Amino acid sequence: MNKLKIILNGIITENPTFVLLLGMCPTLGTTSSAINGLGMGLATMFVLICSNAVIALIKNLIPDKVRIPSFIVVIAAFVTILQMCMEAYVPALYESLGLFIPLIVVNCIVLGRAESFAAKHNAFDSMLDGVGCGLGFTIALTLLGSVRELLGTGKIFNTAIFPEHFGALVFVLAPGAFIALGYLIVIVNKLKTK
Repeated sequence: MNKLKIILNGIITENPTFVLLLGMCPTLGTTSSAINGLGMGLATMFVLICSNAVIALIKNLIPDKVRIPSFIVVIAAFVTILQMCMEAYVPALYESLGLFIPLIVVNCIVLGRAESFAAKHNAFDSMLDGVGCGLGFTIALTLLGSVRELLGTGKIFNTAIFPEHFGALVFVLAPGAFIALGYLIVIVNKLKTK
């Protein structure tokens, strides 16, 4: 399989957020700002890359009856490592993302890629798939967080673009996540059809 195609597949063709509509809980819950979206995307990408590689390496050792629980244990190990590192080195981001970091264990994007790709391909291709899907997820969350932060507070990555009193607070709140995501999906679908 073409290496570049594997990466681009996760970014464009099978983007977890805009195309497959997977991982909506962290997508809607963590993207109140661009930095939160970027942080959650990178955290998920780390887990995707590492768990895909390990699952591809051990897939022949796992009996079919315990395949899914085994995958979850591998994913949980990397989420635990990630959680400890974030708490130690980026405590503000860790505090901001809160419960969504441990919930990466049950994120359908991570388990879905383990089941559909890593369990059927070699370790290197599985890592590339993790990079592609992780980048697609990171781009989507950062874009959604940027739009919500801009429309809600007039800032992007905490840099003022226009005065805050022109912002609509609804975009920083939960309803704004649905509205912004809906419009971004429409825009992405329009661009893909052209």
